[in-house]
Amino acid sequence: MTKNIMIVGVGGQGTLLASRVLGNTVINEGYDVKVSEVHGMSQRGGSVVTYVKYGDKVYSPIVDRGEADIILAFELLEAYRALPYLKKGGKMIVNNQQIDPMPVITGAAKYPENIAEKLSDTVDTTVVDALAAAKEAGNIKAVNVVLIGVMAKMTDIPYEKWVETIKTTVPEKFLGVNLKAFEIGYNL
Repeated sequence: MTKNIMIVGVGGQGTLLASRVLGNTVINEGYDVKVSEVHGMSQRGGSVVTYVKYGDKVYSPIVDRGEADIILAFELLEAYRALPYLKKGGKMIVNNQQIDPMPVITGAAKYPENIAEKLSDTVDTTVVDALAAAKEAGNIKAVNVVLIGVMAKMTDIPYEKWVETIKTTVPEKFLGVNLKAFEIGYNL
C-alpha cells in the first residue's frame, strides 16, 4: 500500500528539510520512496509543494488531485489551495500561520478569512500553532520540525526512528532546537 503525502508552504519555511526528514525516515524503515519538489517563486515567498510517496514499490512521485493521504501545510492559504489534493478520509495538518502573498501585500487581493474553520468543517483537520511551539523550542525557524512531529504521531513509525533521522539529517548546530521542536510537535 502506498502513502501519499503532500507538504505545502511558502519559500523559506523549511518545507524541503521537512521532506528530507520524512523521506529519510521512511527509507530507513525499508520503504521505496519517491520525492518530487515543485518550486513556485520560492525565493520571493511563493508557493512550495513537495510530494513524498512511499510504499513497497513506488513508480511516480507525483500526487494527483484526490490522492493525498496527508497534507502537511505550513501556512493557511497554502492549505486551502492544496485541499483538492486530499483524498476522501485523508488528514490535513495545518500551521495556523498567515503569510500574505504578493497580491495581498500590494493591495490587489484580500487574504481569505476563517480558513482554519472552513477546512475543519470540510475535512479531518489538525490546526497547530507551530510558530509558538517553535519559539518554545528556541527558534522560530523550527516550525517545519514541529509540524513533522505532529505528523509523525499519526504514523506507525516509532518516535525513536524519527529522532534518529533528525540526528543524521539536521546540521549539528541546529540539532538541539530541532530535537526539542520535534518533541513538542509530537506531544501537541
